[in-house]
Amino acid sequence: MSERQPVRRALVSVYDKSGLGQLAKALIDAKVEVVSTGSTAKELASHGVTVTEVSEVTGFSECLDGRVKTLHPKIHAGILADRRLESHRDQLAELDVKPFDLVVCNLYPFSETVARGGDFDECIEKIDIGGPSMVRAAAKNHASVAVVTNPDQYEDLARALSEGGYTGEERRVLAARAFAHTAAYDVAVATWFATRNGVSGEGVPAFVGMTGELIHPLRYGENSHQAAAVYQSPGEPGLAGARQLHGKAMSYNNYVDTNSARRAAFDFEEPCVAVIKHSNPCGIATGSDIAEAHRKAHACDSLSAFGGVIATNRPVSVAMAEQVAEIFTEVVVAPGYDDGAVEILSRKKNIRLLEAPAPEVACWELRQIDGGLLAMEADVFQAEGDDPSQWTLAAGEAVDDATLADLLFAWKACRSVKSNAILLAHGGASVGVGMGQVNRVDSCRLAVERAGDRAAGSVAASDAFFPFADGPQVLIDANVKAIVEPGGSIRDDETIEACRKAGVALYLTGTRHFFH
Repeated sequence: MSERQPVRRALVSVYDKSGLGQLAKALIDAKVEVVSTGSTAKELASHGVTVTEVSEVTGFSECLDGRVKTLHPKIHAGILADRRLESHRDQLAELDVKPFDLVVCNLYPFSETVARGGDFDECIEKIDIGGPSMVRAAAKNHASVAVVTNPDQYEDLARALSEGGYTGEERRVLAARAFAHTAAYDVAVATWFATRNGVSGEGVPAFVGMTGELIHPLRYGENSHQAAAVYQSPGEPGLAGARQLHGKAMSYNNYVDTNSARRAAFDFEEPCVAVIKHSNPCGIATGSDIAEAHRKAHACDSLSAFGGVIATNRPVSVAMAEQVAEIFTEVVVAPGYDDGAVEILSRKKNIRLLEAPAPEVACWELRQIDGGLLAMEADVFQAEGDDPSQWTLAAGEAVDDATLADLLFAWKACRSVKSNAILLAHGGASVGVGMGQVNRVDSCRLAVERAGDRAAGSVAASDAFFPFADGPQVLIDANVKAIVEPGGSIRDDETIEACRKAGVALYLTGTRHFFH
């Protein structure tokens, strides 16, 4: 497997023309005979490569607006012939087919076309047929053929050509990457089709899938005895593709918490900061600017915020950076950093600073279970009950605008808290959070305990209905002035009566926001 196989003849057909100058030089230097198609052939020729058009090899012109170019036995026999077999070598001679040693191919930008809102027919035209066929053929026959699918491989291609070709092991690695490339492409196409109107059944996609390319291994997983790695979905930079500006490598748990933090911060249009520990908010707040939002979020539970993860939905300002620099923080993730902010935060040797664009919310969320996947529509406040104008005042007097704004803040912030979730808020900031308890009354007690004196005059949100009046009574006894919850319990009347007696405003949304 260590013996190098010379590259004498190459088939080059690429949509992404970046790096073709580098590729052309490598092919010229190695005196490789090049067969190519259409615009790729013209681009290579402009860099001095002597090119034979595919149509000259096949004796058949491109047709159907370029849909058919390389789908011909004189091309695919040249790729698929296993030259270890005498019978294949004999057939190539009989058919007058010259074999290829190298295939360089990347595919039509299907996912990019979908992402920018291309119409149905435009997306259909960006489904590549000949490209994946060539790539898969070359990858299958890696015993005889090397396959390159991305411009980032051209430098290594030049190295291999200068050393006399690829080894068998190197061709196997290239084949593995090629099959991953076509798999991701096929999943993107299948997912798009499955989510189109008329292709899904019972209101859910007929197919779901996810692929990821290895970014790098992690030191370990959730615990030190577990192997782990981070993978990136094609065309989706997101958190997996975030740019790290400072600090030591991210851990598995860092990624989990940072993902939760971004989810919370970007639920709000106003400047917002979420401080997360173990995927739950220690504090979440909005403000007139990002520094104010951070001060308010940190004040919710400064003890738990120690060693937390901070996410913002605005660039980190110098003022915010000065505040964070005084606190032990594992990760800060933001869409950007103002001039000077990174330098201030970098005073802390180990703090991880990430820059990542606003998350693109997937239409469907996937979760692995034994033997399959669970899929659900993403929760993005799309229900009617997420609009305060649709809420029902079930007890007490209608609240003023400022209190209603706090109720809406609490309702949205509560979505980021693990169920059973109770969140107390005042002035656009959480002041007490009760999360992850196995009964709702304990969540109420925890939220009140963490809020302390700040519970008085605050508002409360519950992610699901109160099964009994004991939970609301805990909030009432803490002098919470208004509550928002979904309603729908068979004992709603008991909760309503408790609030009515106490003069506490109770709004019912008819919508819940469980987060497991």
